[in-house]
Amino acid sequence: METEATTPFADVTKLIQQFKVPGLDMAQIIESRRKDMEALIEANKATYEAMQALARRQTEILTQAMQEIQESAKALAAGGSAAADLAKQTELVRGGYQKALADTKSLAEMARKSQTDAMDIITQRATQSLEEMKKLMQPN
Repeated sequence: METEATTPFADVTKLIQQFKVPGLDMAQIIESRRKDMEALIEANKATYEAMQALARRQTEILTQAMQEIQESAKALAAGGSAAADLAKQTELVRGGYQKALADTKSLAEMARKSQTDAMDIITQRATQSLEEMKKLMQPN
């Protein structure tokens, strides 16, 4: 567990505590700002992990596409009648197009979810911070 001396806020905390303002609990203000920073760190971590998952998925999609291209080339090279080749090519293009649409939708959904998750973290902390500020402003 981090001690006050090891946190990046130790110097700022000491500086703020030097300024005593009547009616304000500086310890509560400092704690609230620390929680704000923790929420930002958590949101950034969630975003980073989502970006890694998105990159992995894109790599999987590319690998799969390359394998399908190789299989399609082999199937077309095997030959047959011109009408059969045209039908094969049409089906390959149709299948590739549908797969590309599905993959694009999947990637877009992953990106949307990661943005929503990060915003949820920040929104939750903003709500908590507002409640904390209301409590600070109430006379004792």
